Amino acid sequence: MINYYEYETSPRKIDPVYEEKEQPRKKTKTQKHVKKHKDKAVEYSRKRAKYIIEIGLAFAILLTISYRYSLINTRFNEKEALKSDLAEIQKQNAQLQISIEKGTNINNVEQQAKEKLGMKKLDNNQKVYVSLPKEDYVESGTEQVETSETETWWEALINDLFGN
Repeated sequence: MINYYEYETSPRKIDPVYEEKEQPRKKTKTQKHVKKHKDKAVEYSRKRAKYIIEIGLAFAILLTISYRYSLINTRFNEKEALKSDLAEIQKQNAQLQISIEKGTNINNVEQQAKEKLGMKKLDNNQKVYVSLPKEDYVESGTEQVETSETETWWEALINDLFGN
């Protein structure tokens, strides 16, 4: 087969030879073929559903872990805040303890009593002595306690049972 070209502005074939190509036959779907494709589709959808469920479970697990971590972190922050409050209160307590020890000096107490309350030390003429007689007002017990334990334990049991 000889191909001739025409030479002008652009080369092109003259009288191209067309060969007829066979058109592919349309396949008729048989029951087996349809069933095979349905089985593949069902298998594919099952695999896809399985993957979706696995991804959902993984997401739920990760969400649970992150939620627990956030709760732990929150509780840890609360604990640290309480520790800092405790340290501050202990510091204030120590300062107050020192100020109390300084304020309980006997000289300071005496000075405060004189200044604020107008108190003064006792004189000899303000003291009153009381004399008490040396009599004994306590009576000793002279009564004897009698024990009436004349029955034995088996006699008490018989009396309780028969009501005698």
